[in-house]
Amino acid sequence: MTNQHNNQELPPKTCTIDKLVTVPEDIEKVLTGKKTATRRNGRYADIGEIMTLKGKGFIVENVYSQALGELTDEHAKQEGYENVEEYKESILSFHPGMPWLPQMRVWVHEFRPVSE
Repeated sequence: MTNQHNNQELPPKTCTIDKLVTVPEDIEKVLTGKKTATRRNGRYADIGEIMTLKGKGFIVENVYSQALGELTDEHAKQEGYENVEEYKESILSFHPGMPWLPQMRVWVHEFRPVSE
């Protein structure tokens, strides 16, 4: 079960939206529609905020906290991976030595392309 919040209940952002998706491979996944969410250890965006990647806008539709142990293959597909194991391997390759703890919480940022 995820804890969904509205903007009034969200804690202050810990970073800016321009840092939400920065890995070139992930940017391409967003641009092609294969990635519709990203998980970070902090909160990078507010609901309704626009992320711009290569001149295209993506609106943040939902922001909520989630434990790593709650991840499903559907969540991994939002991230552009086939399953949780593939997503986990990718994350750990970016953060060598980081443990994958089921109780560790991350911030989920779900987004979609801005309508033209």
